[in-house]
Parts: sequence; structure tokens; C-alpha cells
Amino acid sequence: MIRLGRRYQHLVRDAECPCCDPALQRATQGLEEFTRRTLLAGAGAALIQAAAPKSVIAQPSGQEAKIVLRQIRLFDGKSDALRSNVQVLVTGNKITAIDATNSAPPRDALVIDCGNRVLMPGMIDAHWHTVLAAVPVSNLLSGDQGLIFTASTAEANRTLLRGFTTVRDMGGPIFAFKQAVDGGIIPGPRIYPSGAMITTSGGHGDLRPLSELPRSTGQLSTIERIGGVMLADGVAEVQLRVREQLLQGASQIKVVGSGGVSSPRSPLDMLTFSEADLRASVDVARDWNTYVTVHAYVPNAIQRAIAAGATCIEHAHLMDEPTAKLMADKNIWLSTQPFISAEDSVPLSGPSLEKMKEVFAATPRMFELIRKYKINVAWGSDLLFSSEITRRQGTMLTHLSRWYSNAEALRMATSVNGKLLALSNLRNPYPGKLGVVEEGAFADLLLLNGNPLDNINLIADPDNNIAIVMKDGRIHKNSLRA
Repeated sequence: MIRLGRRYQHLVRDAECPCCDPALQRATQGLEEFTRRTLLAGAGAALIQAAAPKSVIAQPSGQEAKIVLRQIRLFDGKSDALRSNVQVLVTGNKITAIDATNSAPPRDALVIDCGNRVLMPGMIDAHWHTVLAAVPVSNLLSGDQGLIFTASTAEANRTLLRGFTTVRDMGGPIFAFKQAVDGGIIPGPRIYPSGAMITTSGGHGDLRPLSELPRSTGQLSTIERIGGVMLADGVAEVQLRVREQLLQGASQIKVVGSGGVSSPRSPLDMLTFSEADLRASVDVARDWNTYVTVHAYVPNAIQRAIAAGATCIEHAHLMDEPTAKLMADKNIWLSTQPFISAEDSVPLSGPSLEKMKEVFAATPRMFELIRKYKINVAWGSDLLFSSEITRRQGTMLTHLSRWYSNAEALRMATSVNGKLLALSNLRNPYPGKLGVVEEGAFADLLLLNGNPLDNINLIADPDNNIAIVMKDGRIHKNSLRA
């Protein structure tokens, strides 16, 4: 907070009247908002740390601390097989050497004997909602930000300990939360933030009660005020909302192109933005040297997004064969989820339940088309609104074994998802190598009690099967004996 405060010292110094200066008042309001949120988050982090297991081995302090992980079998995030008899040197937050275990480690390094366990990259979830994942919809719509951020603080730590060291956040009030994670106030994964997802009146994510209709110009709904969704009707509003997310630090932009499951009043087959609207969002994102990803389930919504220049599609469970071929021909990315049963969702009813059943039924055909046309595909879980459901994050990855080998599934959650993150270009908040174990890559690492290439179900039980979680060179879990 001291560093943040110093950012505003020049405003106090330069203001003719500190009590009246508008710039200082805006800065003070921003500081107060950040303070309120991070104090809540910090309180949650303190509770987490107090309850953390005591088996964690201390690591050296200092920015350039060295850690050697010896006697490992290595899955590097790109290969089909393990490499045996390896040791990895971590210096600061980077992997600086990978060599044979008979090499003498640096004298000033902390050496951890891994007992021939498997080391792999930290996993990446390409479709996650950091602040919304564990918060029930009723609490979200109440607008109680203290409750929302406290629940999300605990969930961020659980996400990290499940082995997900990076997430691409696909919609929510994420910017202050990300700052708290990056500053070490909250333990959690790296976050590639989209900010509020951008939709139309009546589109997926428009959860306004009917009492808030009609929409008034300049009047924000509850879901807009907390930053979960922003409504935009027409090109000018689309441009405005996209620029607002980028101004706050978005690494990519999420735009809603069709209806969605969790929005009961938006049918999956509906279209939201016109092609001109979508193109306006793409143009602004390109001006900021990043990309747009479009939420779309049905063929015509996907085709419209591609025609408008979108780089990536979210979901696409109901796409047909011509649309799959078009995605392949245009080299479009698909970020999707292997939804296969009701266990993968919070309990639903009414129209949402019927839409979820439609998605379940279409999932196998979607993956057949992905494989047939060799579409660039990223994996994400998209678990929402329940701390019980988010425990299935790793289980969602294991569902891929129905269509992929274990090595292919693990590559998707590591190096392949890392390639998708790199599309953020100059808006990349963590420029560097993610999802791989190689020299120069970020030291985001997992040590497993078993071989996930033989048994991917190990990922579904992280408490028992992940012995070490390292993010950015810092150990967050180590259940090995000292």
C-alpha cells in the first residue's frame, strides 16, 4: 500500500488546493476502493495462511534464491514421454538449468530430493472466472463486494493448490484482485484478465431483474456496477466498453456472441451483436495490440464472429461440420470445455437445465469435429457459482481422456494453453514462457506422487497426488518430509 500511495504523491504536491483538486479526489477515491478490496482480500489470505499445512519446507529468502529439484522424472509440457534422472535449477522466478542429477548443485541452493517423482509445468485453465467461481448467483446479484471478494480470496488459494498456476479469466471484476495476487497479498494463480464480459441488452450475462427495465442511459445495473458484465448496444457503446476494459488492464477482450446456459432468458440460438458491432470490438483490441474472443455456441454465431475478425471462440459445443472446417481454414482458436454430465455444473432448473442438457449431448460430436479438422484447441473448465463444483477443476481436465491420450490432454493444459495466452501480444501481463519446463521459462512447477501420463486421474485428487506446487519460483505447497 505504501508503494501505491507514492503513485499519488505528485498529485498532492502539485494541487493548488488538495481538498478541492478533482484529479486528487479521483485518485483518493481509487485508492480508497483498492484499499477496501485488498484489506478484505488480505484478511482472507491471513486466514488461509493460518490454516495452511505445516509440512511446507522453508525456502531461501531473497529475489535470486536458488532451489534444486533433484531425482525427478520430467514431463516438460511438450513431449509424449518422461525424461528420467533429471534435476532442475530454479533461480529467482525462472528455470535456469535442466541437467543430469549427478551434477553438483550450487552451494547456496536449497536442494529438494524428489524421490523419482514426476515434475511437470503448472497447469493453465484457459476459461476460468476467478471472482465468480465460488460465489453463488444470489450473492453475486446482491452486489455485496465484501462477501464476493472474501469468498474469491479463499478460492484463489484453492485453485493454486489444485495445481493451476495460471488462469485466463473470462469475465468478472478482476483487476484489483489480480493486483492483490501479483503483489503477494492473496495467494493465487497468475491471471490473464478480460475484465467485464461485454454483452447486449438481453444477451448472455444480462442478469438484470425485470424491475430494472427499461435500461436508462448512464444508469448501471448491479451486475455492471460490480464489473461482472457491461452492456453495449451499438458500435459506439461497444467501442467504449472495450476501451474501458483495456484501460483497466485487460489482456484480451471477451465479447458475447450468442445466448448462454446460465442466463435463463437468453436462448442458446440467439445472436447478440451484429457483425459490425463485433468488428468494432476487434478493431479496438487490435489497436491495443491484443485480441477478442467470442462466446458462441451455435454455428451462425461462430461464423459471424469469424467474419468480424475474432481470434478465438469460447465453447462452440453446437457447431456443425462446415463451421468446424471454417475454423480450421481460418486458423481460429477454440477454447472449450468437456462438459459430459450434471456433475460438471451447479444444479440448474428450467431453461438453463434444458440448455445444459443440450450442451452435454453435443460435446462428443464437437470433439470429433475438433480432431477431424485439427482445430487449434485450448482446454478450460468454466466452473461457476459454487466452491463445491470448483473442486472438480482437475476432474474436468481428466474428461479429455475420452478423446485424447493422457499426454495430449496434459499438453493442452500446459504448453498449448500457453500458446493461447501468448496471443495477448503487447498486453501480456507476464511476457515469458508458460506451460513448459525449459530453461528461461517461468518456474511454475508441480511435483506429482505418480505418473500422470499413465494415470491422468491423479490430477483429480490434488490433495493426495500433488506434493509440490511452485509458482513464480516460490513454493506454495511442499508435503515432502523435511
